Parts: sequence; C-alpha cells; structure tokens
Amino acid sequence: MAWQSIPVARLEGVSQEQFTQQLYPQRKPLVLEGIDLGACTSKWTVDYLSQVGAKKEVKIHVAAVAQMDFISKNFVYRTLPFDKLVQRAAEEKHEEFFISEDEKYYLRSLGEDPRKVMDNFLIQVTGKKRVVLFSPRDAQYLYLSGTKSEVLNIDNPDLAKYPLFCKARRYECSLKAGDVLFIPALWFHNVISEEFGVGVNVFWKHLPSECYDKTDTYGNKDPTAASRAAQILDRALKTLSELPEEYRDFYARRMVLHIQDKAYSKNFE
Repeated sequence: MAWQSIPVARLEGVSQEQFTQQLYPQRKPLVLEGIDLGACTSKWTVDYLSQVGAKKEVKIHVAAVAQMDFISKNFVYRTLPFDKLVQRAAEEKHEEFFISEDEKYYLRSLGEDPRKVMDNFLIQVTGKKRVVLFSPRDAQYLYLSGTKSEVLNIDNPDLAKYPLFCKARRYECSLKAGDVLFIPALWFHNVISEEFGVGVNVFWKHLPSECYDKTDTYGNKDPTAASRAAQILDRALKTLSELPEEYRDFYARRMVLHIQDKAYSKNFE
C-alpha cells in the first residue's frame, strides 16, 4: 500500500526570536536548516569518535533488524567499549557480533525511557535519518500500549490486525547532517537511520513547571492533571463494572461521547 505523507515544513535562516514567537506556538514539527552547529558536523567521524570515546564501557541495544520494538523487546542488552561500538555501527557486515553479522546497534545515552511529555530538538550531527511523525490528535489510530505504538512496521503494517492505522496522518522528513528537527511534546515519531550517524537530543519542558510532578526530573511522567484524570477514570470504570454488561456498555458509551463533546478540541482540522 502506498502511503501518502505530509511533508514536514523546512525553513532556513530562522532566528531564535522568529522560532520562539511565531513557529513554536504552532506546535507542529519543523525542520530548521542552516543552523550553525560548529565543527561537529565535519569533525565527528568514525575515527574521531573512536579516539575520543576510547575504551569506556557503554550499554547498548542490539537487534537483528533496524526497527527496534520497545513493547515486545526484539533486542538484547549488551556492553561494548565505546570505540568498538562506533566501529561496529559503521560496518555493514560484522566479523564480530552478538546475534548476526548484520545486527544493528543503538546507544541511548540517558536511560531507557524517552521524554514523552517534553519538547525536543533532534539535532542530526552526522549521517542521515528518515523520520515519520504522527500527531497526538491521531492517537486513537496508533494502537497504543502505554506510550508506544504496537505497529512496528509503519510502511507495511498488518491492516488485518491494525485496520485503523491507515487513518493516522503521517508527517515525514529526511534529516541530513546539520538539520535540526523540532518535535513537539506528545508527537509520536519513528526514526530510521539510513546510514551511520550521530544525533543529539535536547529536551525542555513545554508547560509551566508546576504542571509536572516535582519528582519527575526527566519529564517521563504525564502532567499531574493528566495523571489525576486517569486515576478518576479508572475509578469510574471500576464503578461501572458493578452493573450488568448491557448497562455497563450503554453508560460507558455515554461517557465516551461526553468526553468527546467536552474535552476534545473543536478547532482542529
């Protein structure tokens, strides 16, 4: 099936003031071109990274395929010296490997959980990536398990298993060295590396600090109001379970309609 994607807008020469005042409030992905990232785009070669990273041990994900599934865990955790990791990651075929000679490696420098409620700049320092994004407005089509989609192969999904997935609008872009992708909080994104490369993520909180759990240093938790609402909903559903199935079904549907009427945004196209 040929998927129609909405190209992510690309702008060059955007000032900090223009981004902050005009573009940031739109809450849509955006590729910024021509940002001065310094010497890293040319300096961070395989040899350079191997040299400066030296023998420091790092924990990595190793998978037989490029698309790692963080629900079914189709990868294993392993440890490598940083210089060996860089050298292996740059190879198409490996003489030394854990799973297979074409295994893929992924280094997450700051832990396991993505910052799911924070804004993000994905800075492509070297290499190329293809990024597909989905709006939080289309969450009902993404077959979520927690904060992650069960649909792993987004280009050839099993529509018998995930029939609503085709309704989700896809926003797509290609990143080259020097590009910076703005990913607003709550946007789902699928990143495919097209060649060896290095990306740097910069996260910051979009909402005022009082909206977040004070113990949530990295923005991995839902805003406190959303957490409270989820707890209230769980209690409501538990109360509905006291009714016979026919009544429970009717009142649950009324609740869904009430949420759609009162909580969903009316001005979204």
